[in-house]
Order: sequence, then structure tokens, then C-alpha cells
Amino acid sequence: MLVAMADTDFAHTYVNSSGHRLHLAEAGSGPLVVLVHGFPESWYSWRHQLGPLAEAGYRAVAVDVRGYGRSASPAEIEAYAMTALVGDVIAVIDDHDRRRGDGRAEPAVVVGHDWGAPIAWNTALLRPERVRGVAGLSVPYAPRGDTKPLDRMRELAGDDLFYIDYFQQPGVAEAEAEADLETWLRGFYFTASGEGDPTKPSMGLIPVGHEMRERLQMPGPGQMKWLSDEEFAYYLGEFQRTGVTGGLNRYRNITRDWTELAAWRHAPITVPALFIGGERDGPTQLGRAAIERFAQTLPALVHSEILPGCGHWTQQERPDDVNRILLDFLAGL
Repeated sequence: MLVAMADTDFAHTYVNSSGHRLHLAEAGSGPLVVLVHGFPESWYSWRHQLGPLAEAGYRAVAVDVRGYGRSASPAEIEAYAMTALVGDVIAVIDDHDRRRGDGRAEPAVVVGHDWGAPIAWNTALLRPERVRGVAGLSVPYAPRGDTKPLDRMRELAGDDLFYIDYFQQPGVAEAEAEADLETWLRGFYFTASGEGDPTKPSMGLIPVGHEMRERLQMPGPGQMKWLSDEEFAYYLGEFQRTGVTGGLNRYRNITRDWTELAAWRHAPITVPALFIGGERDGPTQLGRAAIERFAQTLPALVHSEILPGCGHWTQQERPDDVNRILLDFLAGL
């Protein structure tokens, strides 16, 4: 049985990234492993990984991505561009180097889930000299292509709105989520998990004029076995304090990202790589074509594994499997 972890189980520190404060939860000492979460989560999504990584001899650092938790939440949408978030990861690595005090630049391993996966992939792509290994959970690496992402999503959605398109207009998704944040978050977590009913209409496709909440399934008492009431309360408290705008602003940069990353069109990632997906995870299922191209896009891929029955919240739904796979990958580096 999993035991809920609290703030007090880990050390909490802050680093500065181009004038923006980043909150870190960390454990252990040794080579650096940076853990980057997705939406709508926080550093807390890595609570099951911090201890095992520390015990294995690593300094594990889980970041509150800008816009979340105790990190800065800039008002400008462009402050959440991919290049800025890659800069935040590099700031964490630079801070680790300064702490060591030996004057050397030591590359880190960067691990990301959901939106954290593209942040991790792009850190390895843009700054390979600072990354000795990269792991993506849920979202496979797909190089910048020739078609704008929103155009591709609109073609996929047909007469509906793809959820990322639904998130584009500032204030719309915020109004829906924050009107009843507890219900919205609980439904979001459950529906995207391996415990949701896959035969029901997808939460990722929203009929025009409707809201995402209409597609969210609600769990019965104790039905979310991977997320206790205490753990859910931690997430809820964070978003009641910060709102969801910071997290949603990441989605509002996908066209900007596509433009700014034009120089890396079709570029492979050359550092050792790991991918872990869920059999019942929407982004993993949608990324099947990207996974099939790993031989070209991740030529130094060490391992790729799809976890049976696992939904979207990979490292929380299957912590033992993720820890085993991740520690094997780290040992091989």
C-alpha cells in the first residue's frame, strides 16, 4: 500500500531563473536528476520517486514548473514558452554545479511527465552538453515538423475541439475549472487514469459550445486507488491558492514554440534516452507514430516500455515499475 508523502518528507529550496523564483523539493546527494511535472500537477507528482532515487545515490530534485505551486507565476503568456522553461531546467543544473563548488559543469539527467516530457526532451535537444540522459513519461518525443500543431489538432478533432485548442482562449478553461475546482480536478485525474472508463466519450474532444467538465467521469468513494484523499487534498490546496492560469499558459505557447524551434526542424535527440508510456494513456496512444520513429528521432534510445493497464499519471499509478525502469536506466549511464 502506498503511503502519502508530505512537504516535510523532503527538503525545499529555491533557485533563480532569469529573475523568476523556482521552488524545488529534493532528496539525497550525488549526480543530479531533475524531475519535471505536467498539468495539472506539481512537484508532488514525483513524491514516490524522490526517496528511491536518493537511496540509490542521486540528488533528486522535483521542480514546481513556473506557474505552479511555490514557483513564480509571470502574468505574460509568452513567459511560458518552451525556450523559457528549458532555461529554468538549465538554471537548476547550474545551481547544482554552484553548490558543488569545484568549478566543473556536470551534466544532469532530466525526466519529465506530460508537459514535463516535452520540456525534458527539448532540454536535451537544445542543450545536449548539459544533459547526460533524458527520460519522457507519457508523451513521446516528436521533432518539430512542418505543420503547425493546432492545425494538426483541428484536423484530428473534426467537428469537435481538441482539448489543447479549448485551452487556448485565456479565461475560458479557467472559468470552468475554478467554478468548482475540487470536482473539476477530481474528474480530470480520474478520467485520464487507468481507472476511468475508456468506452465513454473522450475528455480530449469537446463539442463546440460545451465544456470539458461534461466529459469528466467522477470516481466513487475510494475508487482512485493511486491517489488517496490526503494526496488529492494537497493538489487541491495548491490550485486553490494559485489558480490554473499558469499551467494553462503552457498550452497557449504551442504556436510560439513551433516558430521559435524552427532551427531544430526534424532534429533527433542524440543523448541516451528512455520512454515510459501507459497502455491506457491518451498521449501515449496518440503518440504511436512518434514511438514507431524512435530509431530515427532517438538514435541513442536505451529502452522504451508501455505499462499494461496504466493511464496518464504514469509515475503515480505505477510508481514501483517507473522506479525500477528509471533506476536501471540511470545505472546504465
